[in-house]
Amino acid sequence: MPSKTTTEAEIQQEYYAENAHRYNEMHGRKKDEHYLALALLIATLDYFEIESILDIGSGTGRAVAYVKGKCPGKKIVGIETVRELREVGYQNGLSREDLKEGNALNLDFQDGEFDMVCEFGVLHHVKSPERVVSEMLRVAKKAVYISDSNNFGQGSAAARMIKQLLNSLGLWKAATLIQTRGKGYYLSKEDGLAYSYSVFDSYKQIEEKCKRIHLLNTAPGKINSYRTATHVALLGVKD
Repeated sequence: MPSKTTTEAEIQQEYYAENAHRYNEMHGRKKDEHYLALALLIATLDYFEIESILDIGSGTGRAVAYVKGKCPGKKIVGIETVRELREVGYQNGLSREDLKEGNALNLDFQDGEFDMVCEFGVLHHVKSPERVVSEMLRVAKKAVYISDSNNFGQGSAAARMIKQLLNSLGLWKAATLIQTRGKGYYLSKEDGLAYSYSVFDSYKQIEEKCKRIHLLNTAPGKINSYRTATHVALLGVKD
């Protein structure tokens, strides 16, 4: 168990460092929600004339390798804070130019430097996802793309209804603090340190900078993704 003085960022860093050697086995399931999101991303690149992509929180570089394999003419760069994860990516064939050290909370890139900035399963590991989304929007010239969890679509029908009601009343953050005994985050062997996050939490922030938004559930769901889908992909297009 982490000590009381260990920060949340350090807990997450230690988790990934310790599990880097089996990260792909744990988080790289074929045909999972992020692979569907990646396939959808590939389908949009030519349509929106995307030539350069920045992938944040790349882990071992799954998204980078996938795009390079499917679209070798496109430029894609990944950033990852955890050295051990980057090293696995290099062992799997990525170069140090493909996968770089970087922090999504403070991207070391100019405004509009990449046509698209994307993330896959990162925002629910960040205490302040709005800061990351702000940086993504700043660096993106044409579009942002997020593939992440929707906590309001997870659990039984009754659990989802309660969560959605609390959220509509503005009480969800307070309920999360109570549920986590004041920590505000969850710890698990499967996912390390994670926060209660929904792609829909970032909708208004992205809408302010993007003229159009496209949404698709990447896990089974019904007509209302917010209410029923555990994972969602969102494409925000600036022009």
